[in-house]
Amino acid sequence: MLMCLIVFAWQPAQAIPLVVAANRDEFHERPSLPLAPWPERPELIAGRDLQGGGTWMGATLDGRFAALTNIRVPGQPVSPRSRGELPERFLASGLSPEAYMADLQSRCADYAGFNLLVGDSQTLWHLNSHEGTPRALEPGLYGLSNASLDTPWPKLLRAKAALANCLERPDSEALLELLADTQKAPIDQLPNTGVTLELETLLSSIFIASPNYGTRASTALVRRRDGSLEIRERAFGPDGRLGEVHFVHPKAAETPTLQNCSQLL
Repeated sequence: MLMCLIVFAWQPAQAIPLVVAANRDEFHERPSLPLAPWPERPELIAGRDLQGGGTWMGATLDGRFAALTNIRVPGQPVSPRSRGELPERFLASGLSPEAYMADLQSRCADYAGFNLLVGDSQTLWHLNSHEGTPRALEPGLYGLSNASLDTPWPKLLRAKAALANCLERPDSEALLELLADTQKAPIDQLPNTGVTLELETLLSSIFIASPNYGTRASTALVRRRDGSLEIRERAFGPDGRLGEVHFVHPKAAETPTLQNCSQLL
């Protein structure tokens, strides 16, 4: 129930410090709720996993952000804890990104392999559970899929290049468009992650489509220095697009709005 591709620009000194485009790839049968403020925590804006709990990506009105991908290791044992609790706990906590990662570092073995991003208005941190050492990210353009930060898989290189072209005037529609790319990598450029060639090919596109497994949600997030936040989520099923949610928080002192652009499961 994790994000499986995230490209993002972190520029804390700029007017638009954070721009994110991310696809959540999952089995279509796994139940979840779309992007929305959580009833018990209205300041937390995220989708919600109804099977394992938690979320794959979210933000808060006061500037916190978290997102997760898995690490593709076929046959890894089932973890006793859901990775979805990792972004949720950060978003609901008062810990700094550095303190949260330091606390988590000793507990990585409680979870199946993951990449975690957590940040606030000042810093953005990354932790790969197999590498084990969290680090603060310098300003720049980054990508995460199911290996390490910036592992040069073809789809990640394509997505990062497309994001670079959007950064002068970030627009949520353009970010969603780059996430809809279904081009698969040539066989000689496929990574070898231990799955079959057929599955490796299926997973090599930015947007994944198949009857049982695929891109369930595409999410665009734009955070501005003035406190405003925009998140647009587009949901998909095995037969295509299901609907869209558009969340806008104009400024820190103003009331946010959530628009359901079409029916979502």
